[in-house]
Amino acid sequence: MSTETAPTADRVIAPPPAGWEEARSRVYAVGLAAALPAAARPLVDTDGSTLAEPLTTRTDLPAFPTSSVDGWAVRGSGPWRVVGRVLAGSTPAPLTEDDTTVEIATGAMVPEGATAVLRVEESAASTTGLISGTPRETPEWRNPGEEAYADEELLPAGTPVDPAVIGLAAACGHDTLRVRRAPRAALLVFGDELLTAGPPAAGRIRDALGPAVPAWLRRYGCQVRPSDVVGPVADTLPAHVAALRSALGHADLVCTTGGTMNGPVDHLHPTLEALGADYVVNTVAVRPGFPMLLARLTGPDGRARFVAGLPGNPQSAIVALVSLVAPLLAGLQGRSMPVLPQVTLAEAVPGRGDHTHLALVRVDRSAGVAFPVRHVGSAMLRGLAGADGFAVIRPGTSGEPGDRVPIVPLPLFPGERAS
Repeated sequence: MSTETAPTADRVIAPPPAGWEEARSRVYAVGLAAALPAAARPLVDTDGSTLAEPLTTRTDLPAFPTSSVDGWAVRGSGPWRVVGRVLAGSTPAPLTEDDTTVEIATGAMVPEGATAVLRVEESAASTTGLISGTPRETPEWRNPGEEAYADEELLPAGTPVDPAVIGLAAACGHDTLRVRRAPRAALLVFGDELLTAGPPAAGRIRDALGPAVPAWLRRYGCQVRPSDVVGPVADTLPAHVAALRSALGHADLVCTTGGTMNGPVDHLHPTLEALGADYVVNTVAVRPGFPMLLARLTGPDGRARFVAGLPGNPQSAIVALVSLVAPLLAGLQGRSMPVLPQVTLAEAVPGRGDHTHLALVRVDRSAGVAFPVRHVGSAMLRGLAGADGFAVIRPGTSGEPGDRVPIVPLPLFPGERAS
């Protein structure tokens, strides 16, 4: 590890830590204020992005009456004389005479003048070719506007785009969608003591966050390229400044690991000062994960860039991700503030005094309860690997069996829905 230490003469005493809920609200607000620009993109290129304007229909859905079964579109009481055939994708001539019919396929346009559609399996043909049967009382076609009317708003701006949204947009007649692009993220790994291959040895530990954090960021909808992950960065102030300045040249968000305290080789705070950053949040009253931060800088294009300082301890770093990075990214994408679902505790979970406790839990969805997991130290990842999220134990409280508490779910793949 380098022996160069961070400067101490101009250190500023840090303000009191922000409350966890306050910090989440604060970073969401600055993210929303800096929401990424919108652009029209082809439907096939929108998966994982976010609607920048409401999704509306260009026509009624369906746009015209369509048969919901294979059968006969009839006029009059029958028996019916066959005068034609209608397949999907064609425009039929009107039925102008009583007791006439056309064979019709599912999804085909119902001809004007038809009074009913008779299912093929409930019909019969005479030797002379006449069709007979009794149509059901309920019409066997879909009426225009049955699903939606022209110009009706189906989804609001801020809706994540997934395959279901893409399909709906296509059905509405859209070829493009106006969306906000996915945020570009980068990761700087700090710490000369870190190994990037092989087992820990000789006082050096394996870097667990360099491989893991980009995957978490992708699950929050970020673009992270292999070249966007840099480190370990040397434990010197010039190296930190150079690495962060370079990353901010192309990323909307730069996450860093380690260096969030004020130890002898913790250079993140002096680096932010050197680059002219201002703090949105500087430490949060949460355990684990206490020494986390979010800072903001203005890029050469006038747009805001953000730096999320994650603690070096692996589980604490993930706590910082779910606490600060997730709401920031929701704002940048123009999405709603993530709403935390509730779970019922199956076992007691201790509080952390005047700090919020984010306790790793495994959720039994069939029973609707959450169980605390083991191996949850700040430096441990074993418990995280078997968990579904963090139960939120508010300051000054503890969790008792049967209590309903919020849970911060661990992120899924972009566009994937929670069960």
